[in-house]
Amino acid sequence: MTERLAPRAIALLPLLLFLLIFLGSGIYYTAIGTDFAFYQIKAPVAILPAIILAVLLARDTLNRTLEAFVAGVGDSNIITMALVFLLAGAFATVTEAIGGVAATVNMGLSFIPSAFVLPGLFLIAAFISTAMGTSMGTIGALAPVALGFAEATGLSIPLAMGAIIGGAMAGDNLSIISDTTIAATRTQGVSMRDKFKLNLMIAMPAMVLTMVLLFILGGTTVEPVLADYQLLLVLPYVAVLVLALSGLNVLAVLMTGIVLSGLTGLFIAEDYNVATWGGDIYRGFEGMLEIMVLSMFIGGLSAIMKREGGLDWVRERIQHIAGAIGKTGKRTGEAAIATLVSITNLFVANNTVAIIISGSVARELAEDYEVDRRRSASLLDIFSCVIQGLIPYGAQILLAGSLASISPLALVGQVYYCWLLAAMAIAAIIFGFPKPKPETN
Repeated sequence: MTERLAPRAIALLPLLLFLLIFLGSGIYYTAIGTDFAFYQIKAPVAILPAIILAVLLARDTLNRTLEAFVAGVGDSNIITMALVFLLAGAFATVTEAIGGVAATVNMGLSFIPSAFVLPGLFLIAAFISTAMGTSMGTIGALAPVALGFAEATGLSIPLAMGAIIGGAMAGDNLSIISDTTIAATRTQGVSMRDKFKLNLMIAMPAMVLTMVLLFILGGTTVEPVLADYQLLLVLPYVAVLVLALSGLNVLAVLMTGIVLSGLTGLFIAEDYNVATWGGDIYRGFEGMLEIMVLSMFIGGLSAIMKREGGLDWVRERIQHIAGAIGKTGKRTGEAAIATLVSITNLFVANNTVAIIISGSVARELAEDYEVDRRRSASLLDIFSCVIQGLIPYGAQILLAGSLASISPLALVGQVYYCWLLAAMAIAAIIFGFPKPKPETN
């Protein structure tokens, strides 16, 4: 059994070093006017000094520390994420190569006024993510279409991607089959239905405000020049959406999309053959290499920080602060739960893992401060999704940024739903709404 090391703050230093290098270099190159400033030092390279520092700071032997790192890299969540990256990249590349993206955009613009493109993208993403229970699969499927809409209507590409990310996070937060919902309800011992009701009452105002804001921002678009499209080229996207709504595993959905897109290209495009199809798939893989390596390194780094007591230190500090404030009411406990899962998510860059790590302590805080466990489950899910949708090294922003070829930092300020959801959740804590109905036996 692995020895549990005592909590200490210095174990968190490696991730802070990574952020200093990654963000600091981007800001520096931006200040001196360098093009593609945040790509001058690639994120997977910027994280290497942080990994070295984590190994040097480790209190265990080198072999055991490296074993923890490799175990973190090989975590099932990380590997699944890497596979989603690869398949999403291949699907996007193949569908674009055969003309599927252009056809889908042209068909959409034939029915949707340009001013409604952004709210439409947000709603579609939220609907699909709710049905699928995964934000990653939603972004992988819709980001190429969002990019096409932005290019056709003159919309800001980061804004279009922000709408997709926001909708994907909204669905991930509300879906009763998402990993975050399952983790939040199980750790707090409540039903998914009760958690969903409380979540919806906080999330719905944020969703409505996001729709209004996106409609206003979408009013600056130009009327696109409509082009003809072949309906057959749109069918792979339709199939992917239908399969996603059916609840099929995201990996199977994306794999099916790759096959259908390739077969469509073979039947329709004269110069499209099996070799071209294979080349497009590999180009899609290549495009995802950077974020895949970064995600694996972050998984390994997080494992070391967790083993070295960094996350335990965060939990202890929050419990200590809450205890020092005293039992001043439910708001203190709710604020402590929200802070705990938010900080944990910043360091592990995975909302499901953050909930699992924070869950037991959140339940203790809920009992100490007489917070309804349905409420604590809702807050865990909401604040983890808020942070996950905004951190530039999180999987969702990395995937959208890679598919759109833009800097992750350009997206952070454009995910309006997450910012509005955070504001609504903080207001809910301050003003004590919504109040859970008494539980019935």
